[in-house]
Amino acid sequence: MKPYLVEKTIRMVNSHRALVASEHLGAESGGSVANTLLLLGLSLALSVGVGVADASAACEPVGGIRFICDVISPEDLAVVPDTNWLIASGDQEGGRIQLVNVDDKSATVLFPTSTRTERHDTAAYPMCPGPIDPGEGDEFRAHGLYLEPGSGGVHALYVVHHGFRESIEVFELDARADAPALTWIGCAVAPEPVGFNSVVALPGEGLVATSPQTGDVWEWHVGSGWTQVPGSDDTAPNGLEISSDGRWLYVAGFAEAKVTRLSRGQTPVQKEVVRLDFRPDNLRMSVDGSVIFAAGPGNIQTPRDTSVETSNVAAIDPETLQVRPIFQHPFIEGFAASTTAIQVGDEIWLGTFRGARIAYFPIE
Repeated sequence: MKPYLVEKTIRMVNSHRALVASEHLGAESGGSVANTLLLLGLSLALSVGVGVADASAACEPVGGIRFICDVISPEDLAVVPDTNWLIASGDQEGGRIQLVNVDDKSATVLFPTSTRTERHDTAAYPMCPGPIDPGEGDEFRAHGLYLEPGSGGVHALYVVHHGFRESIEVFELDARADAPALTWIGCAVAPEPVGFNSVVALPGEGLVATSPQTGDVWEWHVGSGWTQVPGSDDTAPNGLEISSDGRWLYVAGFAEAKVTRLSRGQTPVQKEVVRLDFRPDNLRMSVDGSVIFAAGPGNIQTPRDTSVETSNVAAIDPETLQVRPIFQHPFIEGFAASTTAIQVGDEIWLGTFRGARIAYFPIE
């Protein structure tokens, strides 16, 4: 199995000019990422003669960080298993669900397009009123993503959708061909006044989604619809992850700079909180399940000024909740702050809400 990044600390020497970086990389050989750490070096130092905004204005690299540009608001990213593809969301006007090639660093629109494939699974989603209205146009927003691996190269993609309806939209993602294809198969429409941000699939059947608008987390099943997850009303919810057995939810508390591990289906409810030194947006579990990557902005001011905010990533042990800061970087024009982080082979990939580019850099 590929090694996964476990710890990297990047110290800002000058917030406008340079970084001094060091990192630890977890290498896995028959064990979990958390069990084996290798000390590696990673230099992301910026040229003293080039300011951050100037260096990135034309989609040029910033130190060791490179970009895929013209991808509107790629707020979240999801890995397509056993392929060289990623899925990126689009959470602002003109945003789309994008298919990203990690080899040639290109992006193409998957949905919505002029030609759509739709096959409503009425057994799994009987209350869904039908496909997304093509008339949404630029009102379509794809926010949080969750990819549930399937068998034989056919997976399920869950998308937090804002548009004519507030919903979780479900797609079949067929990765057996040269390029993956999407087929819409159903939805779960939000109850009023819920407004979704992130979603995960439950083992077997069902969904869980965060609702910052109501300050809680909601669970959906085909037979019972949406119900509030007990104990979730003080989690300041934004991003979301889930343990492989479905017994634990990990909730990113953006407004309170925390991550909450919350039991599911257990009485009494169990809850543990870990504090971060930035505002966690999305959470992403590593492929082997031993690390959760939390990404989000830091140095948030009142009134808010995104030009002074930092991009941050931390690795969280899902068992111990130990936090390891692994990345920090000052504002980059066109990439205001990271909202999601994943590792793909020997690269770290970052998404952002406020920008039109995906960032990536090598683990050296």
